Order: sequence, then structure tokens, then C-alpha cells
Amino acid sequence: MKLSACIEWLFADETDSVPQRIHLATKAGLQGVEFHQWRNKPLDEVRNALDETGLAITSIIVEPRCSLINESEHEAFLAAVRESLLAAQRLGCPNLVVASGFCESDRSIEKQRDDMTRILGVAAGMAAEAGLTLVLEPLNIRIDHPGMYLNKTRMGLEIVEEVGSDGLKLLYDAYHSAVMGESPAEVLSGRMDLVRHVQVADLPGRGAPGTGNIDWKAVLDVLRDGGYTGMLGLEYKLNGQSTGESLDTTRSALS
Repeated sequence: MKLSACIEWLFADETDSVPQRIHLATKAGLQGVEFHQWRNKPLDEVRNALDETGLAITSIIVEPRCSLINESEHEAFLAAVRESLLAAQRLGCPNLVVASGFCESDRSIEKQRDDMTRILGVAAGMAAEAGLTLVLEPLNIRIDHPGMYLNKTRMGLEIVEEVGSDGLKLLYDAYHSAVMGESPAEVLSGRMDLVRHVQVADLPGRGAPGTGNIDWKAVLDVLRDGGYTGMLGLEYKLNGQSTGESLDTTRSALS
């Protein structure tokens, strides 16, 4: 499968320049790049680097981050979506990542889910009208994001299915899924049509694939059997490796 470097972390050991990281990704033989926040990036320079290299940009996040389960933040969320869609169009980026926000103990789980599903329906319509896709990402609560409302792949898929819009799909992050003890075959089989992007990192440590215990052959088999043809986003931490070393490890694990 084609590989997309998360240049928030990859190539950061070689340069502070985001546009230069795009050029380094090209030299490393990668097919795409992605990053987190866009407001702190020199977008014109990033777009020039993408044009110069021919690399695809696979995803950025909707920011500022807002809670999807808190109605008081919905207006701010839609404003963030609107502005982030414009940034994505400027970059030629098809996918914008959103997460749920943190659980609120004073309201029922059901009410929080209903509020999230409703506002995602509105935002998905905005994305579809722009020809882009919001990708909803479940995040683990055991290590990285304690208290996050949406932390399971199955629920994320159910919400995407309930919204029923081309403007909303799922981001499946194999690392977050593994932290939560999920089986890729159990949660993804028969539902890969709802998955728009996939990210990878190993467990423990969130390092490069091949540095931990995840069975990458099993993960890739599920993706291929499900017909996934998108890129694999390399959203891992270097953990003492150079970017070049980490890419060698990754390619060996994902071959």
C-alpha cells in the first residue's frame, strides 16, 4: 500500500521546515504527507512544496478543536469546519479529521451521542458540498486520551452509518484500536466502505510499525480483503530512531 508520512513527527529530526519535510518525504520514496494543525503552517509554502514534489496530502485536522458532544460548542465547531474546509481546498487535501471531545458526567451517554450525531450530520453536509470528507477518529482512553467519548471503532462506524453522508467517513487508526484491545477483523470486516483513511503506529510506544507487538500482516489482510485502496498514514513517534531508520522498519513490517 502507498504510504503517507505524518510530517508533524516524521522528518522533524532533520528540519523544522514543514515544506522541506515534504521534499524529504519525496526523496524517501513516500507517496503522501499529512499533518495535524494547519493554522500554524505556512500554507502557501506547503502548497508550493506539494506542487513541486507531486505528493498528495491526505489529511489535516479541523481546528480549533471543539467538542461534538457539547451543544454549547457546536456553533464554534461549525465555524471551525467552515474555515478548515477552505484551508483544505487551498491545499488540495481531501480529508479533515475530527474527534468527539471528552465525556461529560452530567449528561447521559445517549444524549451525548445524539448531540454528536446531529452536529456531524450538519458538518458532513458542509463537507460534501465542498467535495471533501470529514473523517471521524476514535481515540484510545487507556494511554493517550483519557475521558474521550468516542474511543471504539464499532461506535464510530455506527455513527458514520447513521449520518449516512458522503461527507463523513471513519479514520481507522490501528494504534488506537490496538490500545483498546480491538480485533481489526471483528470491527472492520464487512464495513470497510465506511473507512476513508487508515493510520498506523505500533504498540507499545506508538513507534514505527515493526517496533512493537501488533500483527501487521493480520491488519493488512483485513484492509486488503475489505477493498481498502487508500494510503497508510504513518502517524508514529520516532522514539530514538532517525526518520530513515523508522521508514526501513516500517517498510519491512508492512511488506
